[in-house]
Amino acid sequence: MERENQFIGQSGAFLDAVERASRAAPMARPVLVIGERGTGKELIAERLHRLSDRWEEPLVTMNCAALPETLIEAELFGHEQGAFTGATRAREGRFEEADRGTLFLDELGTLSMGAQERLLRAVEYGEVTRIGSSRPTRVDVRIVAATNADLPRRAEEGTFRPDLLDRLSFEVITLPPLRVREGDIPVLADYFGRRMAAELSWDEWPGFADHVARGLENHPWPGNVRELRNVVERAVYRWDNWEQPIGEVVFDPFDSPWKPLADATTAAGSRASSAGNSQQTPQNAPQHAIQPRLDKIDDLRAAVDDHEKAIVEHALGANRWNQRQTAQALGLTYDQLRHTMKKHGIGQDKS
Repeated sequence: MERENQFIGQSGAFLDAVERASRAAPMARPVLVIGERGTGKELIAERLHRLSDRWEEPLVTMNCAALPETLIEAELFGHEQGAFTGATRAREGRFEEADRGTLFLDELGTLSMGAQERLLRAVEYGEVTRIGSSRPTRVDVRIVAATNADLPRRAEEGTFRPDLLDRLSFEVITLPPLRVREGDIPVLADYFGRRMAAELSWDEWPGFADHVARGLENHPWPGNVRELRNVVERAVYRWDNWEQPIGEVVFDPFDSPWKPLADATTAAGSRASSAGNSQQTPQNAPQHAIQPRLDKIDDLRAAVDDHEKAIVEHALGANRWNQRQTAQALGLTYDQLRHTMKKHGIGQDKS
């Protein structure tokens, strides 16, 4: 777990989830943590352990998706010497390692049906049997499991054991995605930005330019807090002038005009086959991180003006407010750029 991470946020949805974890922590019962990737499921698991009576005992983590199916049961329950090819010595499993403590099972939905059956027995009876042994071992383990899968639907479809789901869902904590955590994006962005600035030994924290702050607010954040941290830290370390607010942010680090031709051709073919008669974007068209909020447009002219302003501000930031370079990047003349800046009141407070 990344122990330097902290719970940061002020939205009601986020604080409700944290409070529910705090209330469940003292209970020696299983807890299921549900959430999209990057929402902080590992941090909730750690909170459940640290606020419990088991806080001095081991917190053992196992990512169920990181191991091939043939090794998962050996990792969970251990094995005896000679139990299978390569088992040169006996080894205790994660249940025995977590005895008297907490076992965090991440990506629970990836467990095979066979592993689910053995996990159910361990949860029901508090006993595990190493592979190659006939003698069960008693363990006292509190289980916290996490997933981004719809386990009730999986249970209905027969790909997840309903009885195991019942055993693990004494409490279910569902973490809200970042896009619904009202007011948390600027708080998190400022925290990650300041931390990165300190790591780079900046004398001051300049904050973000207005157009960058709006871009951060409007981005859908499919990777949630983990993605936000990467975007902000990347923007800070790429910015050379800490005396000026950060004026450029790149949401997709893989976006480049020099992508390998094979990938670009494949992507273009895929778009062409699915788009029908839609127009194709020119290959050399500039790509901008600032996207319009199409779901909130009620005044087309104002929406076009806002988007034009955001594009120009973003391009200026990317070119360190060098207007001639910015005009060239946007395919404008210098006079056209100056006219657009004056039209939108961009840079009026700059020398």
